[in-house]
Amino acid sequence: GRWSNWRLHEQEDNRLVVGLRIAPQTGYPFLVDVAVEYRLDDEGLTTRTTAHNLGESACPWACGQHPYLRCDTGTIDELELELKAEQWLPTDEEQIPTGTEPVSGSDLDFRNWRRLGDQKIDYAFTGLARDHAGRAWARVRSKAGREVGLWVDEHFPYIEIYTGDTLAPHRRRQGLGVEPMTAAPNGFQTGEGLVRLEPGESITTSWGVIIA
Repeated sequence: GRWSNWRLHEQEDNRLVVGLRIAPQTGYPFLVDVAVEYRLDDEGLTTRTTAHNLGESACPWACGQHPYLRCDTGTIDELELELKAEQWLPTDEEQIPTGTEPVSGSDLDFRNWRRLGDQKIDYAFTGLARDHAGRAWARVRSKAGREVGLWVDEHFPYIEIYTGDTLAPHRRRQGLGVEPMTAAPNGFQTGEGLVRLEPGESITTSWGVIIA
């Protein structure tokens, strides 16, 4: 498929840039150049995705990635999660969002540290609280005090949390999916969170991971 066309652009000791040109195709008749930079330094891992509209008409754009977080535990059951999000997006049987609901009073309220246990989650969260730098955070920690945090910049109003219950048995609940998303699930149908890139216009989005 088209994702096999990723090519190495640049490589240094602590930096890697790969790129892909998305050609016009059925369902997405646009020409977009994409570059993803991964940088590892004293600030942790930083990922920057840049999309450049090479076409002659405006195009819709959204992006997301699927990192998994884990600490020094066998499964994620013993981990605590903190995600300061005010709403979550319930879904139908096809996992299409049906609206938003407040996390308050639900078992999806992780605004304060709470143990995951055997809870099964595969939902997007929004209404994210942000720090002075405009970053929103999802953090996990173990009983031993090891902590891993994932941050997203202001281009990402959604974070999906996935406990991995539908993965193959040997991978199930081995890490917590914490997925930055610039648009809501099904965003290309609803328009919720989509960016409009004019011809020649670019957008760069950033997220990263820090181990405490």
